[in-house]
Amino acid sequence: MHTTYIRDYTHSLGLQARQAAHLMARSSTATRNAALRQLAALLRSNVEMLQTENAKDLERAASAGLSAPMMDRLRLTPPILETCARGCEQLAEMADIIGEMHGVRVQPSGIRVGKMRVPIGVFAMIFESRPNVTIEAASLSIKSANACILRGGSESIESNIALTKLVQQALQQCGLPPVAVQLVQTTDRAVVSQIVTMPQFVDLVVPRGGKGLIERVSHESRIPVLKHVDGNCHTYIDDPCNIELALKVTNNAKMNKLSACNATESLLVARGIAGEFLPRMADIFAAQGVEMRCDAEAMALLHKCQEARFAQLATDATAAVAGGDAPPAHPQPLPLTTATETDWFMEYLAPIISIKIVTGVEEAISHINYYSSHHTDAILTRDFAHAQQFLREVDSSSVMVNTSTRFADGFEYGLGAEIGISTDKFHARGPVGVEGLTSMKYVVLGEGEVRGG
Repeated sequence: MHTTYIRDYTHSLGLQARQAAHLMARSSTATRNAALRQLAALLRSNVEMLQTENAKDLERAASAGLSAPMMDRLRLTPPILETCARGCEQLAEMADIIGEMHGVRVQPSGIRVGKMRVPIGVFAMIFESRPNVTIEAASLSIKSANACILRGGSESIESNIALTKLVQQALQQCGLPPVAVQLVQTTDRAVVSQIVTMPQFVDLVVPRGGKGLIERVSHESRIPVLKHVDGNCHTYIDDPCNIELALKVTNNAKMNKLSACNATESLLVARGIAGEFLPRMADIFAAQGVEMRCDAEAMALLHKCQEARFAQLATDATAAVAGGDAPPAHPQPLPLTTATETDWFMEYLAPIISIKIVTGVEEAISHINYYSSHHTDAILTRDFAHAQQFLREVDSSSVMVNTSTRFADGFEYGLGAEIGISTDKFHARGPVGVEGLTSMKYVVLGEGEVRGG
């Protein structure tokens, strides 16, 4: 696409977004909530149409050889669309934080100084694969009285166009500017470079996708960037812990959805509990075809347990044959490989997990803070002091006790939706909902005071 056309096209998007942002900032809470409820209704009444458009993307992606995790992210199933609709309704039910005043104090001069929460203005969302992000970003933009420019991946263009039409229909039906939510209609990557260099129109850039996209946007942008990097999440099995709870939670954290950024990718096990926990966990993973990449100690423990099991089976087989019975079936070896240094950094998004035995909570925290992506990490424990230490010292955007890392999600946190999970420390951290799309400005109230001297 011609450079001049790209510049003119993105300039038009930016100008319309800036104008729409002023109107959104002036709109009433009731109007914005009505638009969210209307969008939920449109999503439910257009499931068949949306799946037809999504099928086009899926067919093209399959022909292009898109990986299984990416194909999974691309699907718009009825449950996913229902979650989007419920997210819109949840947002509509939430209190409006726009215009809230905080910390108003009278100063010695007589003036009153406080802060007011206001919309960011215009944010640009650049994302890959997941078309449901279109609805999450649009609904949060509406609730927070912002305008947004959305640029999805080429693999989901048909789905994104169909979803954006519904968003704009809901806005128009409720008296709000349809261009408050705009989708880039071309898959030309040059558009991204233009968008992230338009500070006169765009106030915040939110890239959501692979490491390559995040690095490119961060490098090129002249606008503040809210980053969501890898999801190398850890689950640490402490000594002591509830073994049954640990088996259930760990399996969910890894296997509930392999392609999710909040899926556990690395399992740390305290040495004192490893002999009781790890062989059972390995059997559960093996039954689901999970490759386990182990450190030397975990590998030795699992090999020893496996050899003891094979020896017992051989004894049982001999006894069975002697008694005239059929010998028991010989089990398959556990899918074990030796972990490398690279594995401790990996976000697999696949049936693979790295496993390491650690001395205890101190080593677990040290390992996580060095190797993790600071996304989400969990401890499964019965020790209150260990839990508190883990919560205080693990440097991640979400830190959990006795539950699955899969809960690191804006909808599950009661935010209605999220535009991503920020691993930055400024200006938002963790799942980014409405509050993350606002800022604070100082408000000064007086009654004719003047400054002396």
